[in-house]
Amino acid sequence: MIPVIVVFAPTACGKTALAEDLFGKSSSFVFKGKAEVISADSQAVYKGLDIGTAKPTKEEQQEIPFHLIDVASPQEQFGLGKFLESADSLCAQIWRRKKIPLVIGGTGFYIRNFLLGSPSTPESRPEIREQIKQKLADLGKENLYAELKIVDPISAKKININDEYRICRALEIFYSCGKPLSSFSLPCELRKQYKFCTLILNRSREELYKRIDLRVEKMFEAGLAHEVEVLKKSGLTKDSPAMKAIGYSEFFIEGLSLEQIKEKIKFNSHRYAKKQYTFMRGIPEACIVDADDKEKIKQIISSFLSSVLL
Repeated sequence: MIPVIVVFAPTACGKTALAEDLFGKSSSFVFKGKAEVISADSQAVYKGLDIGTAKPTKEEQQEIPFHLIDVASPQEQFGLGKFLESADSLCAQIWRRKKIPLVIGGTGFYIRNFLLGSPSTPESRPEIREQIKQKLADLGKENLYAELKIVDPISAKKININDEYRICRALEIFYSCGKPLSSFSLPCELRKQYKFCTLILNRSREELYKRIDLRVEKMFEAGLAHEVEVLKKSGLTKDSPAMKAIGYSEFFIEGLSLEQIKEKIKFNSHRYAKKQYTFMRGIPEACIVDADDKEKIKQIISSFLSSVLL
C-alpha cells in the first residue's frame, strides 16, 4: 500500500502555509522535504487563473513540489475522472521517488472520491460508450445533459453541464444496465491500495468567513478584475469551464459594480465553504483538528510517517 497524507480544508484555511511548514525546504519539522503536494483544487488546474484561485506562488512552489497546478486550458473541462486518474498516477510516481504524496485541497468532492472511490457500477460496454461519444460529437453536451436529466435527474443535479466525462459515464451506465447511476451507492470504506492519514482542518464559521472576506479583499488589491479582463480578451466567456468558478463567474453578471461583484464573491465563497464540509462528513478514520493547532497536526502526521517509513 502507498502511504498518503490527505488534508482537507475550505478556502482561506491556510493549507498551502501548512504544507510549507511541514515539508518545505525551510521547515524545522523532522520530516521536511519528505513530501510532494497533489493539489485537490478543481480550479487551480487552470492556466491563467492565478489570483482568484489563490494559487501557490512560484516561491511557494519552490519550497515544496506542487502537482496538478496549471495543467489544463481554461477552455478544457477538468472533472473528477481526470482528477482521480491524475492523482493515482502521481501517488505512484511520488512514492517511487521515496517521497510521501500529500493530497491537499478544498474540493471536498475530489477528496471524498479519492479516499472512498467511485460507486461500484457495471463494467463498461465499449459499443455503448462509442455510441454515446458519437452522440456527443453530433449533438453536443447540452443535448446529452438534457437526456441525462430525463433518465437520471438525481445524477444530473450533481453533474456540471460542462463535465462531459461524467455526463457520458452516467448515460453509459444507464444504457448498459437500465439503472441510473444514482441508484448505485457510494463506497463507505477507504480504498485498499492506499494507507491514509486524513486530516480535516476545522475553523469556526465566524473565523472562516472573516478569513475568506480578507482573502477576497486581497485578491481585488492584487488585480483580480484585471486578470478577468485579460482572460475575457483571450476569448473566454461565461460558458468556458474555468469561468464557472467562484471569483470569476461573478464578473459575468450584468449590471453589477466592482464592489457588488466583490460582495457576491464573498457570499458565494461562504456558501461554498459550508458545502465542502458536508462532502467530508463520515469519512472513516479522519481526524478533525483545529486548523491552528500545529502541534497536534504535526503529532498526528509524525506518528503516521514513523509507522510507514520504518
